[in-house]
Amino acid sequence: MIRVSRFAATALLLVSTATASSAIQQASPITVDAQRARRDLLAEEDTDGDRRITRDDGRRRTGSRGDARFEMVGLDGRTLVVESTYHLANLLQELTLAVDAGDTTWRVDLERVRENPVRRISRLVRTLYWDNLTRRIDAQHLDIVLPDDKMPDQKTRYLYVPDDDDRAYAYFSEAVRVGGVQGVRVERLPESVTPQFVQSLEGRHGLLTLALEPTEDGSLRGVPYVVPGGRFNEMYGWDSYFETLGLLVDDRVDLARAMVDNFVYQITHYGKILNANRTYYLTRSQPPFLTSMTLAVYERIRARPGAREWLARALRAAIREYESVWTAQPRLTACGLSRYFGSGAGPPPEVEPGHFDAIYAQYAGDMDVRRFEQLYVAGDIGPVPELDAFFVHDRAVRESGHDTTYRWHAQGDRCADFVTVDLNALLHKTEIDVARTIRDEFGNSLEVAPGQSHTSALWYERARRRRELMRRYLWDEQHGMFFDYDFVNQRRHAYFSATALYPLWAVHADDPTTRIVDRARARRLVDNALRKLEKPGGLAASASDFSEAHPQAPPRQWDYPYGWPPHQMLAWRALQNEGFDAHAIRLAYKWLYTIVRNAADYNGTVPEKFDVVRRSHRVFAEYGNVGTTFAYITREGFGWMNASFQVGLQLLPEHAGAALEELQTPEDAFR
Repeated sequence: MIRVSRFAATALLLVSTATASSAIQQASPITVDAQRARRDLLAEEDTDGDRRITRDDGRRRTGSRGDARFEMVGLDGRTLVVESTYHLANLLQELTLAVDAGDTTWRVDLERVRENPVRRISRLVRTLYWDNLTRRIDAQHLDIVLPDDKMPDQKTRYLYVPDDDDRAYAYFSEAVRVGGVQGVRVERLPESVTPQFVQSLEGRHGLLTLALEPTEDGSLRGVPYVVPGGRFNEMYGWDSYFETLGLLVDDRVDLARAMVDNFVYQITHYGKILNANRTYYLTRSQPPFLTSMTLAVYERIRARPGAREWLARALRAAIREYESVWTAQPRLTACGLSRYFGSGAGPPPEVEPGHFDAIYAQYAGDMDVRRFEQLYVAGDIGPVPELDAFFVHDRAVRESGHDTTYRWHAQGDRCADFVTVDLNALLHKTEIDVARTIRDEFGNSLEVAPGQSHTSALWYERARRRRELMRRYLWDEQHGMFFDYDFVNQRRHAYFSATALYPLWAVHADDPTTRIVDRARARRLVDNALRKLEKPGGLAASASDFSEAHPQAPPRQWDYPYGWPPHQMLAWRALQNEGFDAHAIRLAYKWLYTIVRNAADYNGTVPEKFDVVRRSHRVFAEYGNVGTTFAYITREGFGWMNASFQVGLQLLPEHAGAALEELQTPEDAFR
């Protein structure tokens, strides 16, 4: 039972005149010098100098500094006293927005300063974060989208256009020539993009163009897309699905549709949805969500003119990728299920220097590790089969989106040797999506190529066959769990991952024939998964078993104790599909509480991921935590975290939403 109590984080907000006898007048806010007020606020309350006001500042309190109480004097001599870390952080953010807008003075907006954190996060996602995460690749935005902090040393910036897009090549060549853009080269990709070609681009990697659309005046502009976070300027494969769900909640339907259009462009011109649209990602994809993404958008535009034609284009693209990428060599295996596999040789170019030092050290002998790396990448060292194999598996991990994890650690890290639960569940969802859409929207026949049509029966049969294979190879009756299958050694790998719940998501809840396991097994799966994976802050990416058995192993970010938005969102829907609504609500509440608590305590921080055991954004494994480093105010949060918040709020019933606004802990709310 949810219990609702008064929001514990509310603190005093007092407005008074300069005379002690004057009454408090909250309805009459003061006007302040914005720059000065911000400077004074930081001087008094930012005790650690990070240009934010967080609960950590109170721990560094010296005298009146960091006492979570700030008094401002208005231009008319009246004063405003603001108390509590949360409200002071809001004040800092609002002052910053005023300064950024060029305002020399600011009339204090008390409603914004004391805004409930749940409503504040949701409002900022809706009105600020999505816009700040949106990009376009066109003449007006090249200076924004071309920079790549993964390639900081490249002096020339490259923009690559598909060989078969003459319009785009002419447009961008003219844009660079006429616009006088310095240090930019527009290049065509070859007709056939091979791993050898991609490897030859060392020092010349660049951005890949996306779709263009005509404007009312007949010119062209880039079709917009959403990036994951502030350090990225490219569109990522699986992030985009979850971002799209958030966009639809916030009625950003046209932007959500544009995301699909850009994916259709990628499949049409690059052969697949890319890990992201940079040249070093040309040889790998990411988890396939296109049909789910397309149908979610279609439900919102089906009444518009041309909606069915748009749906047909997207469906044809998804079918092309399914047949030419996911169910073809090298991703299709002899057991009939698919694996992740990124083509190419050597280390992935986008990884920062030093990332693989420990790996190279195993083969370098007495040679300097960095020198060995240079020679290996250049091909000036003879074959090193074990190292070559390591990078084959590393690329597969990156295509999976779970980079990195110990999930495929069995006699080394061997992702490419596994058919995985998540990928095959996604392909099953694709199959039943295509089948139902052909049946319901296209009279049971869709032309996929001139003279070639598909019926729903073909796709229902593909789904039936995949279900049978998933039960045979991926379902473990003893553990009551789905596990990835090592097809090289012909055995399941008992690693408890949040991806075990994907098969419950990858069905149509109103069609029992699409179920991958029966209800009894589904209940066992839910019980076992939650027992292993449910933590105070939500669902962990994996169980603690591996870290307990290997305490010296460095932590990896897609493992215990970390939790990620896509796992939460898919789990909520999976549980709802099976009728476990109470579990879904509880997990969503835990996740949303973690977001709100961290934002309230840490100046509005909305990060990429969390430590769900400690309910903390302080994640130091591997790449750190994008979205936690900023000054004054977070400008964009993080794409799929934003989406998880908006989607999760819709899932909560009214009484749970009220408890969240009161910042009740899950332990109190679900006693």
